Amino acid sequence: MKIRHFASVFFILFFVSSSTAFAQSNTPVLGTWFNTEKTAQIEIMNSGEELLGKIIWLENPNKDGAPVLDNANENEKLRNRPIMGLTILEGLTYQNGVWKGGKIYDPNSGKTYSCELKMKGKEKLEVKGYLGFSWIGKTVEWSRVTK
Repeated sequence: MKIRHFASVFFILFFVSSSTAFAQSNTPVLGTWFNTEKTAQIEIMNSGEELLGKIIWLENPNKDGAPVLDNANENEKLRNRPIMGLTILEGLTYQNGVWKGGKIYDPNSGKTYSCELKMKGKEKLEVKGYLGFSWIGKTVEWSRVTK
């Protein structure tokens, strides 16, 4: 009887601690980040079980008195949408220390890539965009915006 009681308590503690660890694992990447060039800020937030990231600040949000548009987009129908407020990260889920399975949109090239995110310290985020295989791509670092 004591063994069953011990096993039950152990199972409950294990379940609670593992679910707490999983819930906490997602939080370091949440927040606002500068892109590599520090010309934009991207807010990363939860969207259900996935992460998404939106452009919330641009160093130069206007061109010739009008909002900067998504002119480089491969889809001509989307070229008139403003860059400000644009969702550029989506579909990322946490797996073994890496947020992956998502997409990142690059407004400079107008292309969408597969994406992975990985924390590199408390204030640095490694962002990898690639086509096909993750080892063929480009990796950049974003830095956390401090207020």
